[in-house]
Amino acid sequence: MNFFPRRLDGKIALVTGAGSGIGRATAILMAREGAIVWVSDVEADTARQVAEEIFAERHVAQPVALDVTREADWQAVLSNILAQHGRLDVLVNNAGLAQDRPLGQMTLDAWRGTLAVNLDGAFLGTTCAIEAMKPGHGGSIVNVASVSGIRPSPGAAAYCTSKAAVRMFTRVAAIECADANTGIRVNVVTPSGVKTPMWKKQEFFQHLIQQHGGAEEAFSAMSGSAASHQFFSPDEVAQTILYLASDESAHLTGAEIVLDRGHTG
Repeated sequence: MNFFPRRLDGKIALVTGAGSGIGRATAILMAREGAIVWVSDVEADTARQVAEEIFAERHVAQPVALDVTREADWQAVLSNILAQHGRLDVLVNNAGLAQDRPLGQMTLDAWRGTLAVNLDGAFLGTTCAIEAMKPGHGGSIVNVASVSGIRPSPGAAAYCTSKAAVRMFTRVAAIECADANTGIRVNVVTPSGVKTPMWKKQEFFQHLIQQHGGAEEAFSAMSGSAASHQFFSPDEVAQTILYLASDESAHLTGAEIVLDRGHTG
């Protein structure tokens, strides 16, 4: 028997991009901590698979397809949440897209596609969630940015730009929510390299896998020998998101937690 209260007991949470990587780890951790988790992903099958993992642990989850670039999708999902629960307590804007190509090869469609997922998705999620959190008199919105939004990464202009914008958007949203006495907090987690499936979609990483014999070996090659440069696991990032989602961080809004092993500053 667990005599300690779980950190999100009874809270209603929505996690985007929850079919893999950071989103998957966050959804599973939040369910273990007592939340009713809406597991959303643009790919319905992956959302369902993660929800089944949560069910197998005897926790509560609801899989749902959500294209974060579509306002109609957001409205439909949040309407369902309100119909079932009457409120939303936590939103994690995690869904992201990265494309590795230099500016000379970047098309306008590719540029817009990256910003649509990474930035428009955070905008739509935040604005829709603010309305859905009002019945509960507050809530926590956690955006996921990247150290690439702090320091430039050649070949990733759209990704870097979108994540830098998410960091500033978070601060503006936090101030507006605080000034309006909504009880809604908006914070951002900014990790450096994380071992997620997104890397496998990058052409240069595929070359590293072939060169070194596997994904783990490719990550090690990118990290080098210094422990301070090692990649984070999705679970490590999820723990930080959990803190910002929980009442333990009730004093924080407009805050940024940078996970970079001390290298960005």
